[in-house]
Amino acid sequence: MAKDALLAHAQDELGISEITTARPIQAALTSAATFAVGAAMPLLMVVVAPTHLLVWIVSGASLAFLAILGAVGAQAGGANMLRATARVTFWGALAMALTAGIGALFGTVV
Repeated sequence: MAKDALLAHAQDELGISEITTARPIQAALTSAATFAVGAAMPLLMVVVAPTHLLVWIVSGASLAFLAILGAVGAQAGGANMLRATARVTFWGALAMALTAGIGALFGTVV
């Protein structure tokens, strides 16, 4: 503490060390990979869904995949899985509803 009070505080009180420092390149690559996987799943539904049910199947599958990815993310981060899954699914559904509502408001047909 006498030599470097900030370093001592970071290590003892906050648990920050060389091992736990941020890794921005790893975070960016992981984010890109998970985004690509998450975007590919609803696109797969576009390929397999019949045309007359396309919007409903893609919307439902997107919410299901969001729930799965929310649970996986919670498990990986040590968070409450039910709460994280509900949060991701709720906000995803809200975002889809707002997008559809704005599209309908401006006359865009899905």
